[in-house]
Amino acid sequence: MKLTQAAAATFGLNEESWKRHANAWSVWTRMAGVLPILAPIYFREDLGWWALAPIAAGVIWMWINPHAFKPVYEPRRWAEKGIYGEKMYAADHSLAAEAHRPAIRWLIALAAAGLGIMVYGLVTIEAWPSVFGLTLIFISQLWQIDRFVAIYEEGLRRTSPDSN
Repeated sequence: MKLTQAAAATFGLNEESWKRHANAWSVWTRMAGVLPILAPIYFREDLGWWALAPIAAGVIWMWINPHAFKPVYEPRRWAEKGIYGEKMYAADHSLAAEAHRPAIRWLIALAAAGLGIMVYGLVTIEAWPSVFGLTLIFISQLWQIDRFVAIYEEGLRRTSPDSN
């Protein structure tokens, strides 16, 4: 199973929930939902065991989020097109133009590097690696969405009757 398919299976994404996952509110609240998980980890010495409550709430929200919003049947917004492009890419990597595939792999590597730096910062309770790592992850995610928008729009052009 490919990584993208495994992630979709983890969140229980089927045809209908992908449409809900594509809602722009879902995209942006998922991005914003990372901070309530990470902040209590960083401040765990001050919060003690109370840090677990916001972490648990954040994790539960991340799992519920892709199912919580109205479905998008015709993507119009940037984030919606990006998630539709991600779905296309998850189903078949060959739908992405050759130029997109290495870019997506590099962006995933950038996010992985950011994750490592962020985890180091959280473990050692150092602000700069925590914030820098999180910034790398966010930049990578936004750039990936942009690549997925391009994949979605290219897919539309390929399948439109005018493209013949």
